[in-house]
Amino acid sequence: MKRYTKNWLEEVLVTLFMEAGASREVSETTSSILIEGDLLGHHTHGVKLANGYLRDLKSGHACGDHNVMTSKEISSVAALVDGHYILGPYLVQKALERSADAARESGIGIVTIKRSHHIACLASYLQPFVEQGLMPIIMTSDPAVKSVAPYGGVSPVYTPNPIAMGIPSRVQPIMMDVSMSTVTNGSVGKAHAEQTKMAHPVILTNTGLASDDPADFFSDPQGSILPLGGQEFGHKGFAMGLMVEALTSALGGFGRKDAPTGWGASVTVMVIDPTLFSGQSAFLDETDHLIEACLSSKPVNPQYPVRMPGQAGLSRRDKYLEQGIPLPDDVVTELQKAIDDSSLKGRY
Repeated sequence: MKRYTKNWLEEVLVTLFMEAGASREVSETTSSILIEGDLLGHHTHGVKLANGYLRDLKSGHACGDHNVMTSKEISSVAALVDGHYILGPYLVQKALERSADAARESGIGIVTIKRSHHIACLASYLQPFVEQGLMPIIMTSDPAVKSVAPYGGVSPVYTPNPIAMGIPSRVQPIMMDVSMSTVTNGSVGKAHAEQTKMAHPVILTNTGLASDDPADFFSDPQGSILPLGGQEFGHKGFAMGLMVEALTSALGGFGRKDAPTGWGASVTVMVIDPTLFSGQSAFLDETDHLIEACLSSKPVNPQYPVRMPGQAGLSRRDKYLEQGIPLPDDVVTELQKAIDDSSLKGRY
């Protein structure tokens, strides 16, 4: 795969977003978060999304004007934001920054966002806050989409509803980004487009059978993605999925009952400052001990020792910053479509 530098991608994406009507502030933040997804290896939720974002900006479904965002200050540590479908990476980044400021003063900060546009890869936001000794937490759902069925049912009701969290440590940070479903919408869509099977039977057909064929998700009536835990223990993923629904759409007061259409997100972010609780040293002593114990656990297969959440992504990020980001063909195709529909056509 051809490799692309972070700086080149930033130059191209910022130009594309600004041409589509987004402010420089929104364009730069959104571009940075999308590229970070690819740096971590999450190619379904990185630069590939840009073309869809651009289409929504041009159609009027997404907004690129950061000035239209409104906020209700609930307290010194809590706020509710109406994003008016501003591109999600900008909204989430600002919410995390506001929450971080509150956490440094009061130990915790929380912001809920309603009517956000898509927010890209959750893991992309974590590292800068973890490096400040903070614990960022992000949860999101998309009230316009139904892809996961409740445990015991076959009709999809809600989305994969991921949770991301960063945990500081002197040994290595923990960066987790986990859906409350067995797989993401993006991975099913990618497999379907490539006409390949899933690695495991993570799809539930519309008749209630487990399947590894993504075509069974796109059937009529639609199939669904199994909750985290699959057919055996999916009641756990189902419960966690409902928790995310409550902490995003319900907390923001806008969700599935409103029957929104188009790409969107309900989001809640929290930031915790451990320094104001046990103190930084005590906190890091505990996380260091836990991580070292996990890493020293005897592996099932000696060729594959235990690795911590985010470890592979951070290693990949360091390599890609040095050598360039290898973008898969489907990502390059989407990026080229966006370039060909802009003033950059013929230049790249």
